[in-house]
Amino acid sequence: MVIPIHDENPVRRVPIITYLLIALNFVVFFTEPVVSQIGVGSQSVTQVCQQQSYFDRHAAIPKELVDDKPLPPHRYIVGTTGGEVACPVIDEHGKSPILSVLFSMFLHGGWLHILGNMLFLWVFGNNVEDRMGRFLYLLFYLFCGYVAAYGFAFGNAHSHETLVGASGAIAGVLGAYLVLFPQARVTSLLPIGIIFLPLKLPAWAVLGGWFLLQWLYSSGTAVASGAGVAYLAHVFGFLAGVVIAVAFRRALLGSDLGVSVTRVP
Repeated sequence: MVIPIHDENPVRRVPIITYLLIALNFVVFFTEPVVSQIGVGSQSVTQVCQQQSYFDRHAAIPKELVDDKPLPPHRYIVGTTGGEVACPVIDEHGKSPILSVLFSMFLHGGWLHILGNMLFLWVFGNNVEDRMGRFLYLLFYLFCGYVAAYGFAFGNAHSHETLVGASGAIAGVLGAYLVLFPQARVTSLLPIGIIFLPLKLPAWAVLGGWFLLQWLYSSGTAVASGAGVAYLAHVFGFLAGVVIAVAFRRALLGSDLGVSVTRVP
């Protein structure tokens, strides 16, 4: 899979919403209990319990979304070299499953998780915002995030795993970008061992390849390198973005489609 780092696709206005979304994701990320330890060395049992409790209280959980009610009080058991240790009981009293989807879009499980998501939003979000306008773009972003979360939930109705990350919403942005700018040139890095080879590829190749991988991973046809990734959510988010962009493509692109309007007396 290539890593996009820049696109040759100028915008007509400053993408304020994209910048605000990126900033808000980082602000929320730094509120997580053990953000300084996530992905850096090992965590203590207390830190693992705190982080899991934080996610369960605030993030979306498929079974909760399907049942529209929080899980009953529960606890986790952490395995250590010295044996198993029980975390404190988690009581989600007062949690709103539908609002948890919104919170989940701004929570991340580690540094690589948030940096990867924000890179994709940085590269592709500005042009989609530019075409949709700021308010509609924000609604579109959140809508795709909800479609991704509920799509995954109904495909995994009994799962108690927490859904965290902006990737479902960002997948919708990628889908819209593919429809609106399929020929835009995207500078990407191709990992070959420890070397990253820079390439300029059309957006349809970069984003089409990305979606194909998500589809294969979600269907079990291919083996993903990272465990616990909600690939099906990516698929639903991407398809939501594609459908909306196709439905409103003429309005979003306007004169770029070659349509001219002449005023007559």
